[in-house]
Amino acid sequence: MQNNEQLTSLVNVLALVRKDGYNVDFTLGDDGLLHTMDSQLKFSPEQLKIVNFYRFEGESNPDDMAILYVLETNTGEKGTITDAYGTYSDAAVEAFMRQVPDMGKDLDKRS
Repeated sequence: MQNNEQLTSLVNVLALVRKDGYNVDFTLGDDGLLHTMDSQLKFSPEQLKIVNFYRFEGESNPDDMAILYVLETNTGEKGTITDAYGTYSDAAVEAFMRQVPDMGKDLDKRS
């Protein structure tokens, strides 16, 4: 079990999920699909599920907000994608992630 201090920074949480095997870095391609950065596999929202997500707010600036999505694919890849949220979010990433089935967290409650 992690303590709250371990879950306060994006770097710490990313290190913890990587220990759990979520080692693939995903990015949203120009084709509207999620890509693995190393092997160039591509996934549509239906081929993914959100296992968890974490929100972070910058200590010195509330505008420094980010969200880390922890994902699994239908072919067994496990990884993450990070996006800003709020004013600086990437509309394409946000729209894509809203289509991905989640395992219990309500993404429509993000602000």
